Amino acid sequence: MTEPEIVEDFFGVYLLYCINPKYKGRTYIGYTRDPNRRIKQHNRGTWAGGAYRTSNKGPWKMVMIVHGFPNNISALRFEWAWQNPNKTTRLQYLNLKKIPRKESEFKFKIRVLSEMLRVGPWHRLPLIVRWLEQDYYEEFPADKKPPPHMTLTKGPVRAKLLKKSDENIATLKIKCSLCSLNLNSNQLTCLNTNCELVTHITCLADMFLPNGEFVPIEGDCPICGIKMKWGDLIRKMKGCSQSTDTDGNELENSDDDVICTQDRNFVNTESWQLDDEDL
Repeated sequence: MTEPEIVEDFFGVYLLYCINPKYKGRTYIGYTRDPNRRIKQHNRGTWAGGAYRTSNKGPWKMVMIVHGFPNNISALRFEWAWQNPNKTTRLQYLNLKKIPRKESEFKFKIRVLSEMLRVGPWHRLPLIVRWLEQDYYEEFPADKKPPPHMTLTKGPVRAKLLKKSDENIATLKIKCSLCSLNLNSNQLTCLNTNCELVTHITCLADMFLPNGEFVPIEGDCPICGIKMKWGDLIRKMKGCSQSTDTDGNELENSDDDVICTQDRNFVNTESWQLDDEDL
C-alpha cells in the first residue's frame, strides 16, 4: 500500500461519494484539517462528529481533496463556493441553476471544481488537487485544466498539525536577508532547511510579484535559488496558520459542521471580499 504523503498544517476541502446502494451517487463537500479522522466521523454518524447530511447514509468514500490553502478562512470560502456554485458571483457566467439530466451529481461537482480552479481568487493559490480513490478518478478536459502552478496528484495523505512556537522572534534581533533591517514576527524562511534566507514577508513579496499583480504565486529563493510557491511559504510562516477561537485557544481539531461556527457565519455570504492576507 502506498505510504501517505505527510502535509504540515493541513487545510483541505474534500468530496465524498456515497456507495450505499440506497443512496449511491450522492455527494458531499466539506472542510477538514484531518481527512483521515474526518471520513471516520462521517461514516460513524453525527454522534461521532459526522455531518447531519451524511449520517445513516453511508458508507461514504472520500474520493478527492483540494488542499494547499494558507488558512482556514481561505479553505472555508472555497468550500462554500463549491457547495453553492449557483450563488457565488464568481461562477455566475456558468448559469448553474440545476444539474443537467444527463450529468451525474458527481461529474457535476468535478465540472464545477474545474471552473473554480481557473477563476479568481483561487487561480492564484498553489493548490493541490489530490485523488484519494483511483476508481473515481476523472481527467480534467484539456481546456479545463488547472493553472500549471497547481499540482494534480493521486494517493493518500496524512495531516500533521503544527504547534504555535513560544519563541518570540522579535527579541532575537535577526536581520532581514534582503533589506538588512530587524525582523518582526511576520518573517519568512526558505523551504530549503539548509538555506539561510530569513526575510520580511513584504520584502520577499516585492521580489516575487510580477508587474500589475497583487499576490505572488511563486519565485526563486534569492539565497539558494530553489523555486518556491508563495502559499507554501505563508503556511510555513510561524504564527499565521493556526486557527483560534474567540478566547484565543487553538482549534487543532476544528472540522466541518462541528467547528468554526464564527468563521462559517462569516464565510457563508457573498458580501465578503477576499483580502490578500486571506489567500
